[in-house]
Amino acid sequence: LPAAVFLKDTKLMDVKLGQLGSWLAMRDFTPSGILGGMRRGYDRYYNKYINVRKGGLGGISMLLAGYIVLSYMWSYSHI
Repeated sequence: LPAAVFLKDTKLMDVKLGQLGSWLAMRDFTPSGILGGMRRGYDRYYNKYINVRKGGLGGISMLLAGYIVLSYMWSYSHI
C-alpha cells in the first residue's frame, strides 16, 4: 500500500507528530466534508454507547452500584 493511502485512512490518535501536517492536508475541510465527519463521529458514539445490542456484566454492575450508593444515601442522610 502507498503511504498516502495508508495515512489518509489512519485515525487521528494513530498519527505520529511528524505526520500530522500531511494528515491534515489530506482531510476534507469543505462544509460537506466537515458535516460528514461529524455524522461519522455521532454514528460511532451512538453505536458504542446508545445502541448496545447485548447487555453484559458492566451494565448490571453499574445498576447495582447505583442502587447501593442511593440506598446508602437514604439510610445515612445525616452524614
